[in-house]
Amino acid sequence: MNPKVDIRKLENGLQVMFKEIHTAPIVSAWIWYKVGSKDELPGQTGISHWVEHMQFKGTPKFPGGNLDRVISRDGGFWNAFTFLDWTTYLATMPADKVDLILQLEADRMTNSIYDPDEVELERTVVISERQGNENNPNFKLDEEVQAAAFRVHSYHHEVIGDMVDLEKISRDQLYGHYKKFYQPNNAVLVVAGDFDTEEMFSRIKELFGSIPAGELVERISRPEPEQRGERTVTVEGPGETAFVQVTYHAPDTKSDDFFALTALDSLLSGPSNLNLFGGGISNKTSRLYREIVEKELAVGVAGGLQATIDPFLYSISFTVHPQSSPEQVIEKLDEQVEKIQNELVTEESLKRAVKQARALFAYGSESITNQGFWMGFSEIFDKYDWFTNYLNRLAKVTPEDVQSVARQYLKKQNRVIGIYRPNGNSGGGK
Repeated sequence: MNPKVDIRKLENGLQVMFKEIHTAPIVSAWIWYKVGSKDELPGQTGISHWVEHMQFKGTPKFPGGNLDRVISRDGGFWNAFTFLDWTTYLATMPADKVDLILQLEADRMTNSIYDPDEVELERTVVISERQGNENNPNFKLDEEVQAAAFRVHSYHHEVIGDMVDLEKISRDQLYGHYKKFYQPNNAVLVVAGDFDTEEMFSRIKELFGSIPAGELVERISRPEPEQRGERTVTVEGPGETAFVQVTYHAPDTKSDDFFALTALDSLLSGPSNLNLFGGGISNKTSRLYREIVEKELAVGVAGGLQATIDPFLYSISFTVHPQSSPEQVIEKLDEQVEKIQNELVTEESLKRAVKQARALFAYGSESITNQGFWMGFSEIFDKYDWFTNYLNRLAKVTPEDVQSVARQYLKKQNRVIGIYRPNGNSGGGK
């Protein structure tokens, strides 16, 4: 697909990105707000995600409950996601129907109702979502590891928020969060697909141009100090299976080290996907799969490096084999990490790992919806050039780069080890 993107800005500060793709009569529209769980104050964790839910509850012009049927009837789909650094709303529609979504997004940028009764109904929904997550050992483990890794930075809590906050956040706090961050000068509107840019821009100016700019939002900035010793957390809970998560402090997405660590991730545990709509590919050629899964110390392994504004985490997770133990898995992981730190990987193995990572990236860039995703996603933490230069930067990674990031980031004093130990109970009671 043609990588050309037309980037413009309205007088109220709304950034608009256009990418004409005339391969099918569809359009994908996304609006990205620069607000996520990192922007939440103590006592209000989970508020960004809850606001995302409330944005589907309607405005005077677009009452809640009707649009699902209208969008489905017209052959489209829509969704929303909240992450550490951002919240996004998307819809992919037939090209001649996308105006409905643009009208909606312009309206709910400023006119969402936040009816008190709907707030209470949605409180039940988000609490239920939180409780459902708590049934997953990996969620419990991830939450404890993340909290142990960040004692200062606001990345320390999960996007869903803490239960004590979900029980107490008020309607006025939700509405205040919405009014603070949902401003045109704090948003990026993305349109990809079958349209004419000048016509689309004219329509967007009609819909969004009269919305006044808000007060400039100053995002929370509290850098995490360097970790000076290995931290270990243990979670006990129901089930028969043990899990291990080994998490290292990692660079932010703009760093050159991010790309070397991406290659290292592909070598160690198989390539991981940054795209919400991308699939996966086999990790059976990765070192940890061959040395830990095939040798029946674990039944599964997965790595994950997130794209974030501030330095976040690189995690490697294992499902421990019934005849093994967390300690055996960690010992074997350490052997493989030390091997990469002490011996240069071969050009052949690096080439294969980079090829897999590049393929996964390419697979997640094919559709019009994916193109819309990458436009806004890269703009949130950097510029669109980050996306267009991704493959080239990955191809430049050398064995020396891989060894360097392994030595710098995969140090024991830079990590948190999380172990989930099952107690054998079914978990049916409270």
